[in-house]
Amino acid sequence: QAQLEESGGGLVQAGESLRLSCAASVRTFGNYAMGWFRQAPGKEREFVAAIDWSGLRTFYPDSVKGRFTISRDHAKNTVYLQMNSLKPEDTAVYYCAGSRLRVVVTTITSYDYWGQGTQVTVSS
Repeated sequence: QAQLEESGGGLVQAGESLRLSCAASVRTFGNYAMGWFRQAPGKEREFVAAIDWSGLRTFYPDSVKGRFTISRDHAKNTVYLQMNSLKPEDTAVYYCAGSRLRVVVTTITSYDYWGQGTQVTVSS
């Protein structure tokens, strides 16, 4: 069973950047598609970014497209989320997730493993 651990969250000002990391403790990391989701207080968890098992295909919702970049390092069993031009509305707990489907997936139910989350707060 995979275990995922996020890091890199924090408090930044609007317009600044953060890079989140997600370390996976599973030998078959390369077989998983990976994704990032976020959940703000009082709101549902929403999709932020996804990458397929190979790292060649990614997908983003319009709300973060052009500002966020997902990537993965197979040698380090780690997925990253580079977040640029952050806005106050990006404030949320960010979760890393892994899917055995291998392809880019955007729905919560498509993911099998979840991290505990890391807080990102963007001040105006």
